[in-house]
Amino acid sequence: MDQYTLNLIIVGASFALYIGIAIWARAGSTAEFYAANRGVNPVMNGMATAADWMSAASFISMAGLIATVGYGNSTYLMGWTGGYVLLALLLAPYLRKFGKYTVPQFIGDRFYSQGARLTAVVCLIIISVTYVIGQMTGAGVAFSRFLEVDVSTGLWIASAVVFVYAVLGGMKGITYTQVAQYIVLIIAYTIPAIFISMQLTGNPIPWFGLFGTHTESALPLLQKLDQVVTDLGFNAYTAQGSMLNMTLFTLSLMIGTAGLPHVIIRFFTVPKVADARWSAGWALVFIALLYLTAPAVGAMARLNILDTIYPGGTQQEAVLYDERPDWMRNWEVTGLLTFEDKNGDGRIQYYNDAAAGFTDTATQRGWTGNELTINNDILVLANPEIAQLPGWVIGLIAAGGLAAALSTAAGLLLAISSAISHDLIKDFLKPDISEKSELLAARIAMAGAILVATLLGLNPPGFAAQTVALAFGLAAATIFPALMMGIFSKRINSLGATLGMIVGLVITCVYLFTYLGWFFVAGTNMVENVPANYLFGIPPTAFGPIGALLNFATAYIVSMMTQAPPKHVQDLVESIRVPRGAGAATAHH
Repeated sequence: MDQYTLNLIIVGASFALYIGIAIWARAGSTAEFYAANRGVNPVMNGMATAADWMSAASFISMAGLIATVGYGNSTYLMGWTGGYVLLALLLAPYLRKFGKYTVPQFIGDRFYSQGARLTAVVCLIIISVTYVIGQMTGAGVAFSRFLEVDVSTGLWIASAVVFVYAVLGGMKGITYTQVAQYIVLIIAYTIPAIFISMQLTGNPIPWFGLFGTHTESALPLLQKLDQVVTDLGFNAYTAQGSMLNMTLFTLSLMIGTAGLPHVIIRFFTVPKVADARWSAGWALVFIALLYLTAPAVGAMARLNILDTIYPGGTQQEAVLYDERPDWMRNWEVTGLLTFEDKNGDGRIQYYNDAAAGFTDTATQRGWTGNELTINNDILVLANPEIAQLPGWVIGLIAAGGLAAALSTAAGLLLAISSAISHDLIKDFLKPDISEKSELLAARIAMAGAILVATLLGLNPPGFAAQTVALAFGLAAATIFPALMMGIFSKRINSLGATLGMIVGLVITCVYLFTYLGWFFVAGTNMVENVPANYLFGIPPTAFGPIGALLNFATAYIVSMMTQAPPKHVQDLVESIRVPRGAGAATAHH
């Protein structure tokens, strides 16, 4: 059986499973559509949360970024994992105790203001649409290679699949679909990693293999990788970058994680407050299985690629283009791997032509520029092919990449649709809307969100993980401060919270759009996106904490200068914070 047919069978079987689950668990009420009727087991919710959380950025893109930069991009791992701990400890149980369906509902009630709620809806939609662009980008990359179509066509196919099961099933269908998707994606991620770790180090456990010995050279794997990349003008794989930017970026991902609406709403689906804590703990266990493996996957992929291009070592001739391996030919079809023979010798020269100190070496070897461009988002998906693993492993990783992208896309789309139908239409524009009409509005809103995300995903502002990092920055600057102050401060009032969110949103958006284009439309940026142009050297992906600081400061100053919240609101904050009587949460409708 050829690889294309095998891919179709494995991916097709996984999609049939997801759509079958969505039909079986079809939402028949708004309670099922928004919160799965609050009946999800904590372990199952932990698994669904992990799938919701581990997006295309985690599965497809993160290891690619670590592979390209090395230690410097371990910030993605530290920020995302640390942020999840913050969310589990500081927000999830309290929000579940409050007993609402959506984040804007909590903000509207806590800050006794429809204006605050509307501001939260706007923030949520901007965050979620930015995030879902990254998911659709990742899904498009996976579809384009394994169904042998271009990236745009892959994106439209991904949109059609997520439309069917997300619009049909709501939170109830999405929860059970995400459990299946987690199982698919974790198997797909770890099996190739085990094979590749065995090949390179003889150790079947990838995270031990990363710090083990490279079998062929008898050197520690990371030392061998450092040697190979520095021979080609790249920075050492284990070298550190700017500590300020690493700290800011890690912080941006951490507090952005704790403010992500689509992850927070997963904690509204469990029966009790204690279950919210347990499901957070289980989710962390399920997430760790992939996150411990990602650094090994990144390092081993980088070494495998360089060994492919320089089979006799970096001091010897590069491989002839006509003798390039099949995996390169396969990915060239997608346009995500390109070759340009700049010196006309028919060989693939791959090196860092931007390194000033490497110019003399390159000239001596007759090189006139780097000739191979590899999109970071293909590394994990290409890894089994690079390592010449069996065809079923290649099909499995295709299914896993798609499961990761589609599970998170579904969660984000649900957050958008519930904000529009429940917070905007039912509680703001048309309070007397019937349940049936509200359910229809939620499904229409979800369909509209899919269309917008797909159109923006056709020309994303970066790789999948970079686009997602922007969404984290926006969440850090807007939702996270409002939730923290709403739970832990009785003094912050509606005017302070609303102005804080607006300041955080506007300043962060303007900073992002300055370098990445207005609303991420290519070519509309005011300043070129290069480090020399950054304010105080802070890149757009690391600006979230600055926005958060301005949000906190604005909210605090305005609240201190204006009237304190009413007594009943202060009592409400007290009742949320104190665990007394917290066995079963109250459901407010």
